[in-house]
Amino acid sequence: MKGKYLVSIFLAAALAAGALTGCGGSASAGDPAAEGPAQGTDTVVVAMDPNSEPAAGFDPAFGWGAGEHVHEPLIQSTLTVTNTDLTIGYDLATDHTVSGDGLTWMVHIRDDAVFTDGEPLTAADVAFTYNTVKSSSSVNDFTMLDYAEAPDDTTVVFHMTRPFSIWPYTMAIVGIVPEHAYDPATYGSNPIGSGRYILTQWDRGQQVILEANPDYYGEAPAMQRVVILFMEEDAAFLAAQAGQVDVAYTSATYSDQTIDGYALAAYDSVDNRGFNLPAVPAGTDSQGRAVGNDFTADVRVRRAINIGIDRQEMIDHVLNGYGSPAYSVCDNLPWYNAASEVSYDPEGAAALLDEAGWRLAEDGYRYKDGVRAELDLLYSTGDSVRQALCADFASQLEELGIAYTLEGVGWDTAYDRALSQPLIWGWGAHTPMELYNLYHTIGDAGSAQYTPYANDAVDRYMDQALASTDLEASYELWQLAQWDGTTGVTQTGDIPWVWLVNVDHLYWVRDGLQIAEQKIHPHGHGWSIVNNVDRWSWA
Repeated sequence: MKGKYLVSIFLAAALAAGALTGCGGSASAGDPAAEGPAQGTDTVVVAMDPNSEPAAGFDPAFGWGAGEHVHEPLIQSTLTVTNTDLTIGYDLATDHTVSGDGLTWMVHIRDDAVFTDGEPLTAADVAFTYNTVKSSSSVNDFTMLDYAEAPDDTTVVFHMTRPFSIWPYTMAIVGIVPEHAYDPATYGSNPIGSGRYILTQWDRGQQVILEANPDYYGEAPAMQRVVILFMEEDAAFLAAQAGQVDVAYTSATYSDQTIDGYALAAYDSVDNRGFNLPAVPAGTDSQGRAVGNDFTADVRVRRAINIGIDRQEMIDHVLNGYGSPAYSVCDNLPWYNAASEVSYDPEGAAALLDEAGWRLAEDGYRYKDGVRAELDLLYSTGDSVRQALCADFASQLEELGIAYTLEGVGWDTAYDRALSQPLIWGWGAHTPMELYNLYHTIGDAGSAQYTPYANDAVDRYMDQALASTDLEASYELWQLAQWDGTTGVTQTGDIPWVWLVNVDHLYWVRDGLQIAEQKIHPHGHGWSIVNNVDRWSWA
């Protein structure tokens, strides 16, 4: 069994021999390696980005299923799930209630779930998991949780340190581990769960093999065997050409190619790309770091940039058509406010810059008090799409009379540099906390420090949203934080971030494979595609 699906060895040999040549080529029909997995079976082979491999293993206490690449943990059960419309549904939970003060959540769970070692899953395991995650997680914020307890086998009670209306979204990503068999030193490599699949093999740096859990309490998975290969993008493309995988992640770089026997599938995402626009004047912080930016500190400049960018041009020329305009960090999610949308208006942008005192000179650039309008734009090295978007953004700024420099930086320095310079970021999550972390004043120690932005009204709306005891009612408060008719984070408000595009997640899919309906994908081109792999099928 071991090594059966390790196509990297085959690919290396094929490349060395020159068997795979050209973007449109394929292995010969007579080559057994070209036949790939037998269609019509209950097995699927998926190639993912190497960054999708969980460094700490498959332990929810150390980020499995969470972080910026949020996905269903598959091996473990969760209390809730997110539906395709990003509303909340149930997995282990059968119902939940929250106290009037928002500080106590009571969740009842089903009584027929068992771990793969045969032991029943009870509320005590749920409480143990959450208390463990609170003390161990290096990925998610669990400061809102005081502790969890299990008064009986099917009831778990969460005691909160503060109201947190969006707790059901947190419950959707925390896989439940067995109290009786949990060892943090070994669990990540040998997880015991109660989910749809069992981890039967993990060859680090190469592959993961999942087998359907025969004792799963829900509908039996249609796809009984799932093989995940961790491959660089070019290798994944070659693997698809060679017929060695059924699904292979790819990017717009390869979208103009074709592969015999495969179709290119594009899935909507809230995986956005955008720039922070420091909203305060230049200075230094307590650590001596440069913060703020005199040019972008003027809200009229930020508004001009936001409407002076042709997002569709970026989609057409950088993403080869595979993307959508981004106007916020939560486009198309239940808490999105359509007031965020703007139209491309270069004349309006020029008028705003004129109003701000940045006048166009004969050399084509704008000046104010003898200073040229200029931005140092940063992108992360090794990310060709961000680099191309950054270059396109810069070119459009130049058309507005704003000079630029472009610089690729490593993340070891990018975070400090972005305190005073625009950096192209990627965000997008299945929770309104993404909005909170970027715009709430209390977030200044985290993501919000890159503006650093502060608006009392915006803070109040988000605080009220978290304090609500009605999740769906809280959506309106999140929307008001974006724009309430008077203030907010949108174009006619403070606009401390400019959002460019949502990147479609692209995959080569073998003909005959039916992939179930996808939810909108969050940031991270990885496990989201297999959230519902149990419902995939072969035609």
